[in-house]
This record gives sequence, structure tokens and C-alpha cells, in this order.
Amino acid sequence: MAQAKTSTLLGMDREEFTALVSEAGEPSYRAKQIMEAVYRQRVESLAEISTLPLEFRERLDRDGVTVGAARIENKFVSSDGTVRYLIAFADGQSVETVWMPEGDGGEAGDGSEAGVEAESATSGAALSEKSSPIAALKRGAAQNRVGQGHASRARDNQDRAGQDQSVPANGESGKYPAGKSTRAFGRSTICISSQVGCAVDCQFCLTAVLGMKRNLTAAEIVAQVCAVLKDQQVSPPEDRINLVFMGMGEPFLNYENFVKAARLLVECVGIAERRMTVSTAGIVPRIRDFGGEVIRPKLAISLNASNDALRTRLMPLNKKWNLEMLIAAARDFPLRTREWITFEYVLLGRVNDEPENAREVAELLRGLRCKVNLIALNPGPGIDFETPGEERVAAFQKILRDAGIPAFVRRPRGRDIYAACGQLKRTVEGATSGGHLLRGISGAPEQ
Repeated sequence: MAQAKTSTLLGMDREEFTALVSEAGEPSYRAKQIMEAVYRQRVESLAEISTLPLEFRERLDRDGVTVGAARIENKFVSSDGTVRYLIAFADGQSVETVWMPEGDGGEAGDGSEAGVEAESATSGAALSEKSSPIAALKRGAAQNRVGQGHASRARDNQDRAGQDQSVPANGESGKYPAGKSTRAFGRSTICISSQVGCAVDCQFCLTAVLGMKRNLTAAEIVAQVCAVLKDQQVSPPEDRINLVFMGMGEPFLNYENFVKAARLLVECVGIAERRMTVSTAGIVPRIRDFGGEVIRPKLAISLNASNDALRTRLMPLNKKWNLEMLIAAARDFPLRTREWITFEYVLLGRVNDEPENAREVAELLRGLRCKVNLIALNPGPGIDFETPGEERVAAFQKILRDAGIPAFVRRPRGRDIYAACGQLKRTVEGATSGGHLLRGISGAPEQ
């Protein structure tokens, strides 16, 4: 048997599974059996793939092929239900993956089914009809159509809404691993990492403290999702799970592995493309590449400042790709029908949250089919910024909405266990007050 291209089954796509069984002289349907076992049943060893003949499994084992399942090393649970996982890999490195049982409202207003669900969840907020998210979207749509300038993407993502691109068990839809939960998870979100550490060095983010260790493989990215789905006993597509590439690392600096992982998550795991979002700090060439991908999650861009001087101070990446270049790439991005670009803005008390900053952001984004997610800073040790008060967040949001820019406030999830946006740092010394550690530390030090 020829050596497989990869030693792990996780990370293989249909073509690679087909090649694997063909080289072994096995019938072609074995490829579907392996893919189902790995991505839908989420087995952790070859021995668990009971649909394969023992001889074939032993041959794979002799050739050094393994499943490649991720190992959950630590597990923290927040008082709000958020779970932070510390997931370890074979080389001793680890990343963090976060499960948010009711999301954080980040999808609201992005034009997707998940966005509608997020809006419905927050519709009880004390907002007037004029300032409601739906009204803001309508005003923004009317205003932003003027001067839009770029053509909508020909292929409508919603065309795939009714298609099950995952691999059904035993060739039949609706059969999943024994013991799978029947709970509905319409707004649950998994936040996954794309790198160990991060090289972007945003001044308000704890992940930057780690520096850059290495890229994750496509297999390691997908393995995080499979581990969390198995631990939470949920299975897409019946359980509608949202997925955000917003954990540790910059996905567009690990572009090829990120793109392959997204394809595997759609085609093999069964998570709908329309329920995925990728966040970038602003890698302009990759934003342009991303617009041409066949399978393409929704796009979110970390803005975090209203002018170049401030953004360069907070995000050194701005020296290479400044706001003019970033906004130009956003204006050229080929949006699908009913799709909006999300701009994320972390509010830092008395730094970038002044009324003038809000007016500058409104002018910067004028004419774009977009919405803004406002994130009050999630604090952490070594971060020399303050979290603004609710009144400052509300004032910033109002200025944007009055200017026709839909603006939403993302709820902080898991702050008490260092699971919120910007807090991921592989913290293992224990949770802060309110959260608790479910599994013991098994030796991976904080770096």
C-alpha cells in the first residue's frame, strides 16, 4: 500500500479518501464509510471504524495512519454557560476553542439565517422602533445602495440553504451516532483557532502575548470542531451550529489550511457555509483572494480605529495595509444577495470610543453594504486599556445608527473564564471567579 499523503484521516477530503482506499485495493464505497466514521461519528481510533474489515484497519495501522482526533486537555465552564476548551496536539502545542450555547449576537444583521436568529434573540432590548436593529438595517440598506458600485456575487449562498452537503450515515439522511442529543442549538456558536498564538500583535488582545508559534493544519482546525461537537453531543446539520474563525491566530495568514478546513467543515462535517464567519485583522491581498473562493464563509474585518494614526497604534498591521487599502478591498468584495460585511470594533475607554471616533467610522464606511459589531473591551492581565461604560457604548452605537450604519453590541461571553473575545491565551492556572475547571491540567504549560 502506498504511503498516504497525510498520516491522519482527519484532514482528508473525498478525493484523498478515494485515493487511500484505491491504493489499498479496497472497493470505492470504503471511502464513504471512513469519511462518515471520522467526520460524522467522530471516532477517535481505527478500531472504532467497525464498518471496515479488520484486515484493512490493521493495514492502515501498520502504515502509520491514525484518525488524528484532537485531545481535550482542559475544560472550563463559565457562569453564563460558555465553555472554553484547551485542545492539545501531538507536538505539545495547544489552542483554545470556545462553545457559546446561545452565541454572542455577533451574527445579528449580517443578512444570514443565523443573523435573523441573533436579532430575534436581542429584540427584547429597550430600543425604540426608530433605533431597533431591523429599522437600522432598513435605513442602512437604503442609504448604502447609493454608490455601492460593485456587482453582487452571481452565486447566491442561499441557493445552498436546502442542500445537505454532508455525508449521511449508511447512505440515509437522519441517522447519527448513538446517544446524540436531540436538543436544538439554533444560536449556538463554536469559536475556533487557526494558529498557535498570533503574529498580528493587536495591543488589546491577550493572544498577542503568546507571539506566533505555528500554523494549524486543516486537520487540526477541523479536529477542534469535531472534539467540541462530540463533547456537546450535537451533530450538524440537524443541530444548527454557527462557526466563527475568531479564536487564536489570523486565519488569512494561514490561508490554504483555513480554506481547506472550511471546505471540509461544509462537505464532510455538515456545517452550512452560511453559518460560518471568518474574521481578519485586514490582510488585504487575502481579502481579495477570499472573494473568489467557491466555498466562502461570511467576512468580518477587525476595524478597531477610525483613522490611520490610531489604528497603527492599536494594530501595527495598519502600517502595511492602511485604512484606504482596507476599505478599498471591502468595497470591491463580491457580496452575495442578502449578505453584508461585518466590521468589528473593540471599544477602548477614552481611546477609540469618543463621539468623534464614531463619526469618523460612519464616514469611513459610508456607501458600504456593511454593519458594525461593537465589542466593549474584555479585560485581561497585561492589557493597558479600560473597558468603557455602557453609556459610552450606547452613545457610540447611536451615532452610527443615526448615520445609517447598522450597529450591534456583541454580548461578552465567558469573561470569568478568559473565554471572551481577545482573552484567549491558553490560561491554565485556573478560572477567575464565577467559572470552574472541569478537567485537571495535564501538563501543558502556559507560554
